Amino acid sequence: MASSGVSVAPECIQAFNELKLGKSTKWIIFKISDDWKEIVVEETSTDPDYSKFREKLLSAKSKNKRGDEGVGGRYAVFDVEYEAEGGEGKRSKITFIAWVPDDAPQYPRMMYSSSKDALKRALNGLAADIQANDPDDIEHGSVVSRVSKGR
Repeated sequence: MASSGVSVAPECIQAFNELKLGKSTKWIIFKISDDWKEIVVEETSTDPDYSKFREKLLSAKSKNKRGDEGVGGRYAVFDVEYEAEGGEGKRSKITFIAWVPDDAPQYPRMMYSSSKDALKRALNGLAADIQANDPDDIEHGSVVSRVSKGR
C-alpha cells in the first residue's frame, strides 16, 4: 500500500505479467479508482501505435474530492522498441510512465505522485522509469531517447 493509502489491485499485476511474459500486450494504462482507494487497470492494448497510447494519456480525466472532472494523471507501462546504437538490432524495454500533468488539479496530482511507488514495487521487471509532467515528456522520440540511454 502507498503512503497515500492507495492499494494496488491484483488485476494490475496480472495485466503486467501478461505484457511481460506473453509479449502480445503492448501497453497498459492504470488509474486510481474514482474513490481514490485503489490503482486499477483502465485499458490494455495489443496495438503498437505509440500515438494512440499517447493520446489516451493526454485525454485522461480525473475527479477531484468534490467530484469535479478535470485533467487527470495516469500510470502506464509501454513495451518500447528501439534500434540499438551501432547497428546491434532492435531492443525493447518495458517502461513505466507516471503521467502527472502540471495543469491537473492539486488533489489528483498529489495522489498520483504519492501512490506511484506502490505500483512500481508491485510490477517486477520494469526496465525504465519516466516521470512525465508535460506533453513533450511523452513524445515518442523523447521516450525512446531516455529508454535507450537506460534512464
